Amino acid sequence: MKILVLNGSPTPNGNTIALVNAFKEGAESKGHEVNVINVAHKNIKGCMACNFCKRNNGQCVQKDDMQEIYPLIQDADMIVFASPIYYFIMSGQLESVIHRFYAINAPEKARYSALLLSSYSPNVYTGAIAQYKDMIAYMGMSDKGIVTADNSTNKTPAKLAEARALGESL
Repeated sequence: MKILVLNGSPTPNGNTIALVNAFKEGAESKGHEVNVINVAHKNIKGCMACNFCKRNNGQCVQKDDMQEIYPLIQDADMIVFASPIYYFIMSGQLESVIHRFYAINAPEKARYSALLLSSYSPNVYTGAIAQYKDMIAYMGMSDKGIVTADNSTNKTPAKLAEARALGESL
C-alpha cells in the first residue's frame, strides 16, 4: 500500500515527527511504501475560493508547492494527517493543505486514513479529531487509527510503540 503522510509540524525534531517516524517504521516493516511530506516547509497558500478548479478539472489557479503534492495525494492508498496542536486545531500549515483538497474534492484512490497529533496539553484534541472524522467521512475514507501524545507522553517508548503498532497494523 502507498501511504502519504502530510506532516504539518514545522519542528524538524519535535514530537509530531517522532510519532510520524514511529508510524513509518511500523508500516514499512509490513512492506508498505511510506512517503512523508513536511508541508510546514512548503510554500502552500490557502484556498482562495475562486472556483477556478471547478471549471478546470481540479486544476488550482495557484501555482505553489501544492502542485507537487496533488499527484502524491491522488496516488496514495492511505493518507495520514500529522500535526501538532497549538490551539485546538491542526497546524495552520496543514490546514492550508486540507483546504486545498477543495480542488480535487477527494483523493482518487485513498480509502484509508489515520491521524497523529501531539501537544503539550492533554485536553486539546476534540476539535481536530472532530474535523478529521467529518473530513474523512466526506471523502469516503476509513479511519485506521488516531494517536495523540501530550507533554506527559510525547516521545515516550510507550507512545512511540503505539504509533509504530498503528503502522504495523495496516
